[in-house]
Amino acid sequence: MSDHILEVRDIHTFIGQFHILEGVTVSVPHSSITVLLGRNGAGKTTTLRSIMGMTPPSRGSILFDDKPLSGKTPFAIARLGIGYVPEHRAIFKDLTVHENLQIAERKKGDLARKADFLFELFPDLKRLYHLNGGNLSGGQQQMLAVARALVPDNRLLLIDEPSEGLAPVIIEQLMAAIRRLSQQCAVLLVEQNFRVASKLADRYIIIDNGQSPISGSMSDLIQDQALVQRYLGVA
Repeated sequence: MSDHILEVRDIHTFIGQFHILEGVTVSVPHSSITVLLGRNGAGKTTTLRSIMGMTPPSRGSILFDDKPLSGKTPFAIARLGIGYVPEHRAIFKDLTVHENLQIAERKKGDLARKADFLFELFPDLKRLYHLNGGNLSGGQQQMLAVARALVPDNRLLLIDEPSEGLAPVIIEQLMAAIRRLSQQCAVLLVEQNFRVASKLADRYIIIDNGQSPISGSMSDLIQDQALVQRYLGVA
């Protein structure tokens, strides 16, 4: 068995006529948190969408648990054990918290089996269980989006911009939840906030102009301010 639950190798992805990814390589170890870093428009979200089969690569390979994902639909990829939390949460605002969670079941009873764990991670959701998603705050909606991806038994979570637009206290709660999740499954996330990423991730991969020029341990990146400034514009 590979040391990595996910291996993305030299993928090229087009959206229409635009060549968005021009050779991205990503490795995600088991039980770890890996972050995709880069400036806006670099190709981070497209990388997640390519893994999920939403913008299928035209070249390269993606292996999940040593099995190729090429040619599979997003539905089939999700059923293999990959959860996806998209940017801007994408919850159903006219459905209750309960209904948002229930529709994420792959097998009948998934939610009942996971409820205690989910409410331990996100206590607010238990209190808001019968409230419509549109009545939740931004932070509560993000908690719901993450919880929804945890209802089935996923072994890899893809999370796009979890801290975007959230208050610091909510970010801290989400960071604690994601750290705990990584004990049970691998996490690959896109995070624009370098402070959050540096506290959360074990490993990083920089996406720059549709390529992945450098990767390594987050502890090494924190020490390399020249690299951070060059690729992320963070002082």
